[in-house]
Amino acid sequence: MDPAKLAKLQAQAASNRIGGKGTVRRKIVRKSKPANSQDDKKLQGALKKLNVQPIAGVEEVNMFREDGNVLHFTAPKVHAAVSANTFAIYGAGQVKELTELVPGILNQLGPDSLASLRKLAESYQAIQQGRQGAGAGATEDDDDDVPDLVENFDVEEQKKEGKDDGLEELN
Repeated sequence: MDPAKLAKLQAQAASNRIGGKGTVRRKIVRKSKPANSQDDKKLQGALKKLNVQPIAGVEEVNMFREDGNVLHFTAPKVHAAVSANTFAIYGAGQVKELTELVPGILNQLGPDSLASLRKLAESYQAIQQGRQGAGAGATEDDDDDVPDLVENFDVEEQKKEGKDDGLEELN
């Protein structure tokens, strides 16, 4: 083979090579798409079928659950079809205790949630009062709750068993 032609082919091959010796020669590097983009497209298609419109400017969404916890969304995407009374809220949601969100959500609470908030506050106050009472007189009050032991409780137990056996023999 002609050495000039060989040098030309080697120069051409070197310009197409991305990596080192023995790598695949590619001109286009393919980028993979993120997996969640497919889910987002499906969601957008389903929302289009429901004929919902996006609502802008929603900073947070709180959904009050029956167990007293709150499903909290920060900066969610909200879509609504007001005529069908349908709302679609999606984003990263977190389940939080009601006590964590109390200062910011007082104006959002309805009558059911206000009742549960009252119960929560009453139980919290009872716990606090119990801790204060236990801290003040813990040494003397704790001893009063425990009954005194009988000097020889084995003898007392045997007497009780003996009386029971006697009753069974009579019957």
